Amino acid sequence: MSELQDIPNKPLRRGYTTGACATACTKAALLSLVTQNKLKEVSVTLPIGETVTFKVNLISLTTNEAKYATIKDAGDDPDVTHKAHISVTVSFNTLKEIVFVRGKGVGLVTLPGLEIPVGEPAINPVPRKMMSTVCKKILSDHQIETKGVHIKVSVKDGEQLAKRTLNSRLGILYGISILGTSGVVTPFSAASYIASIQQGIDVAIANKKTELLINSGARSEKMLKGLFPEIDDISCIHYGNWIQETFEKIHQSQQITKVSMGIMLGKAAKLAQGNTNTHSGKTTWDKNFIYELAIACGYPEEIANKVLALNMAGRLREIFTFASQEKFYQELIKRCHYHCQNIAPNVHLQMYLINNDGIHIAYPL
Repeated sequence: MSELQDIPNKPLRRGYTTGACATACTKAALLSLVTQNKLKEVSVTLPIGETVTFKVNLISLTTNEAKYATIKDAGDDPDVTHKAHISVTVSFNTLKEIVFVRGKGVGLVTLPGLEIPVGEPAINPVPRKMMSTVCKKILSDHQIETKGVHIKVSVKDGEQLAKRTLNSRLGILYGISILGTSGVVTPFSAASYIASIQQGIDVAIANKKTELLINSGARSEKMLKGLFPEIDDISCIHYGNWIQETFEKIHQSQQITKVSMGIMLGKAAKLAQGNTNTHSGKTTWDKNFIYELAIACGYPEEIANKVLALNMAGRLREIFTFASQEKFYQELIKRCHYHCQNIAPNVHLQMYLINNDGIHIAYPL
């Protein structure tokens, strides 16, 4: 998954999901196959009830199959699939069913735990329903309900795009997933990230894992995996900024009995105060809180006052030596531990405060 980005301070333009784009291509292809007419645009009703017109490009058309493509517009969201070339090839079958086929660049589900069975193309349930609905409507309108439809979805360079996602951790190989529950991409929405967290935990559970290693991102995970070489990638979850949602999912998952959590100093300064969404657009570290924490730990006023002059929480290391015996860090991570354990009280939680150079402070000791 791409690194977390700051939210621009301007009105943001929304976009459309890969599922909505694939549905538009499916509708155009099946209409062309049935009528043998070429189309340049089609209208699709999204799950939220809104009707949107997509521009589509004819790739090929015969009496046996039709293929259309469109370019995904994710709006102002920093989506790895923005500008992706999505295409769909449709053909009739004699099964009287809608059958989904994995084209090049679309992922293959290889591990249990997702909503899609192992061996199926990584096309999520809502996009499947959207595509099935438009096909059934076209077949009904043209009185050919006796036929079924094969829907082959492809994404140009999808395998390369997938390397910038967490798909491989979820057991989705060879390409991206066709996603979307609303049809709309809301810029900088947490929905897709939180969904990946929840899916990751579901996959770990389905693969008999009882222990998770959770981190804010790849850098802290790399540091912490050095302590747990036996933990495989399936058990590793990136919580990003969504600590609340991660621990809520863990609490719901009774199979998970142990969690080791890595956290960097900047996020810890926010979490210690009870901020379980640590995105810079939602929360900032509170110097006064950190000052009071230092006083509570017994540091003299002249030391605690230095906190108020800092512009970044990461610079706390300039005041307090980053070491396990430093009372300030033990109290900081203790409070972080409290807020997380409060959300998931039944799990054994071990926390690791991580420095940029890889040094860590554990709690409990």
